[in-house]
Amino acid sequence: MEILHSYRNDPALRHSFNALARETFGLDFEPFYQNGYWGDDYNPYSAVEDGAVVANVSVNRIGGRLSGDARRYVQFGTVMTAPAWRGRGLARALMEAAMRDCAGCDGFFLFANGGARGFYPKFGFRSAPERRFFAPVHQDSAFCAEPVPMRTPADRARFLREKNRRGSAGVFQQEADGLLMFYLAQSMRENVFYLPGLDAYAVARLSGGCLTLYDVFSPRPVSMERVVRCFGASVTRAEFAFTPRDRTGLTEYEYTDEDTYFFLCGEPLQQDMGTILSFPDLAHA
Repeated sequence: MEILHSYRNDPALRHSFNALARETFGLDFEPFYQNGYWGDDYNPYSAVEDGAVVANVSVNRIGGRLSGDARRYVQFGTVMTAPAWRGRGLARALMEAAMRDCAGCDGFFLFANGGARGFYPKFGFRSAPERRFFAPVHQDSAFCAEPVPMRTPADRARFLREKNRRGSAGVFQQEADGLLMFYLAQSMRENVFYLPGLDAYAVARLSGGCLTLYDVFSPRPVSMERVVRCFGASVTRAEFAFTPRDRTGLTEYEYTDEDTYFFLCGEPLQQDMGTILSFPDLAHA
């Protein structure tokens, strides 16, 4: 048994990792790799036996700026052990190795299901609340948000160029394009819009009358009310899956997700959460 990491360019190990991820979570990271977005920031730490990945804890390095200051956090995810190898302490060994190698960061965090809530406190993690925002909406504006194509490499490259010329409307200015494109090149490629009147891009989902905003990228600060108006009169409620800097007219609440619990470790991150309130959905790995 050995612990390996930084092996994404090894086809045999990558395919073994993907097979375990599909079996455990129904996830497939191969498109992430083939699209060119799996970089150094996403790094599985895996227990390998006879060339097969039998357990894993993935390190996801998330950089960004908070109140103008650089931050480097580490999120742990894709924690999994093949059924035949459970109960042997592999997840503990992987967590210890990953935390040791990433000790210089500003804090660790993760999202755990209910069955794992007792595991992470052994490593110094503690559960913490998440705070989010919503607003009831009453507007008679016309729908003017323009869908942005995200199907081809050229589409996605153009979006990233435009996005990186703008700033996020969130309090945490996330700098993790690989993780962002994990979503926008796959499950959320229909959820990118250009807002002409604001020269802004929004990642959003409209379901019934509920508009969920995941992030907004604009050349200058923009009010969330103006962003919401771009999605027309059918919107009756706006939910924010990130913490916007402009919270005029928004209502704060304690956010819960069924059988998902937020854990953090590290004094700097614990203090930062007073500003971050909850990590954006687009930062989840």
